[in-house]
This record gives sequence, structure tokens and C-alpha cells, in this order.
Amino acid sequence: MTVYIINDKRISVGNELPKFDLLLIYVEQFCDQKQHQELNVTETSNDDSVISQSETYPRTENVEVPEKRRYLEGNNGIRNLEIKQSTDIQGITTSFRRDGFVLVSDILNQEQVQSLAAGCAEVIDEILDLDEQNKGNRGSGRYSFGGSSLTRSQLHRPAWQMLLEIPQVWTLLDALFESPNYILRAASGDFCLPGTEEYQPLHSDVSEWKVSGNSPFSSYHDPRGQISLRDLSCPYICVNFLPQDVTRLNGPTRQIPGTQNSRAPIPSLKEEPEWMRLSTVCPAPAGSIMIRDVRAWHGGTPNLSNKVRSIPNLEFYAPWFREPMIPGIDYQDFQKLSERAQSFTRHLVVDSSQTLVSGSTLRAP
Repeated sequence: MTVYIINDKRISVGNELPKFDLLLIYVEQFCDQKQHQELNVTETSNDDSVISQSETYPRTENVEVPEKRRYLEGNNGIRNLEIKQSTDIQGITTSFRRDGFVLVSDILNQEQVQSLAAGCAEVIDEILDLDEQNKGNRGSGRYSFGGSSLTRSQLHRPAWQMLLEIPQVWTLLDALFESPNYILRAASGDFCLPGTEEYQPLHSDVSEWKVSGNSPFSSYHDPRGQISLRDLSCPYICVNFLPQDVTRLNGPTRQIPGTQNSRAPIPSLKEEPEWMRLSTVCPAPAGSIMIRDVRAWHGGTPNLSNKVRSIPNLEFYAPWFREPMIPGIDYQDFQKLSERAQSFTRHLVVDSSQTLVSGSTLRAP
């Protein structure tokens, strides 16, 4: 049960939101008064780190961009965004289960931030060498780190391996999964080039069962048709690491609070109300992490800054949840990991007799 504050009244909404039919949703903690909009969503298909901290990308600027920049500077970002301390385990757990995401500060120290930024820059250079027109592989100017790797992951990279060895993250995942027996799915994330003006459509990172069987990534299936993946506890957590400040202008992730358990159709870009477009997780300082329930609706936003925005991640399956995984770390690197890191990466290591084939691509196999 989710409790929203609408026109100063507390309203409880069950797991299935009523398609937002003419519902004036005003989540007091998230939206400004001027962001109220009447939603009438119809059925729709649910189908920086920087290249260097000083380098910029000269791109032709649309004449409307300065006005968009002023608008986002004045309006972008979740109102009263909470940034938790890593020691506030109860607060982090409560926010995550209520909203489907939580922002936690001071996870990476300055040395780790710089190392991660440099690692991202190296990968970005390789990917952009393959895409001279910057078309992206997640929309114009947007790229998936995992989707740009032959292994569908960056786990073979030292910068991402560093992220496996952060005890504060282990502690938080132990609390959120209520178990230490989760496993790593992949090491991925995304980056967005400066001058990217378009919004990425809202989406979820897991889908319901596909009867056709065309995709091995079909999530949970109840043959009785009574229970959805969204009725269950969180199956899959993404931890995003920030190697640079995330601002109102450099492409912050937009997150729609409380949608991890909603069966309502996800609105298209045309249907999406303005308050959702402005529901972004910013400002957020470098060294922070954003922990996400991947079922929650989210999407990319314009990067109107002059630098690349990167958000590398680690993705973890709950102890009870599995989908196909692709090996992403060779045996020699696996042996260098701590015992704890080995415990949750054990399904992603190649056999000691084999060589991991890695490299950058624009379309992962």
C-alpha cells in the first residue's frame, strides 16, 4: 500500500494504480505545486565520468537550448530530495522500499572517484571511436556501458572491479535483500554526451513473462496469472556510482517514486506529464550511489552541460531470482578479489582453461 498526499489529503493506493485516470497526483515530497498535472494515461507498449574532466564536445546548439537550460536550472529535480548517510540503514531501507530508489552519499572517496572517472573515460573513448556520428545505442547521444561490451559487462575492467570491494555497499545490500546470498548479474551503467537534448522514454529494466519465449529474459511467471513480478519483493537491484556531480543540466536520471509495484502502463513520452519529466535525482555529489529497484519507472534526460555524464553500475540478483548471465571476468582477476566479492561474482567467472574475449562494440551479442 502506497500513501500519497494529494491536495493535502492522505490517499492510500493499492499495488495497481488506477491507470492514473484523471488522478491529480501530487506527491508532496517530490513535486512542486506548479508541476500538478491531470493524468489520463492510455494503454501503451512497455515494449560524467567524462572523456576527460576538462574536455568538452563542440556540438551545434539548437536555438531553443538556452531557454531549455534556464527552465531546467529552475525546475529540474525532485523536491526535498533526501540524501542518506551510509550509516542510516533503517532510513535507506525505508526510502528504498517506499520509493523504489534511494540516494546515499560519501560511498566513494576522492581517490576512488578519480579512478572510476578515468576508467569510464577510457571505455568512452573506445566506444566513441566506433560511433563517429554519436548516434548512441540507447538513443541519440546515449550509450550503455554493458551494451557496448562483447561480454555485456565491464566487469573485466579494473575500475568496475574496484566497485566490488566497497564494504558499505555490501552492508546496504545485505539489509535490502535481507540476506548476504545475492549474486552479481553484471557491471554496466550508461553515459550521455553533452548536447543530448532528447528525453529517453520511461521504462523498467525487467519485464513480465513473455509467452512467446523469444527472450530468455522473461522474469517471473505465475501460470495461474494471479501474481505479477511487481507483487513480489525486489528481485534485482542496480547500484549506480557517481564519478562526477550530477546536476540539473547534465542528464540526471528521472525516477518516478513508488512505481516499482505498479501494474499501470508506463506512459510514453507523449503521454508523460511534466512533473514526471522533472522528477530527477539531482543534485547529487560525486562519490554518491543511487540504489534502484529496477522495476521502478525511470529514464534518461537531456544533458545540456558541456561534459559527458557517466553512471557506471553493479547489478545484483536477489537470492531467489535468476535470469541468464554471461561470464565477464577471467579466472586470474577473479582470484585477486576478496572472499566476499568472489562469493557474489562466482557465476560470472570463466573457466581457468578459457580466455575471456572482451572488447568494445556498439551492439553487444
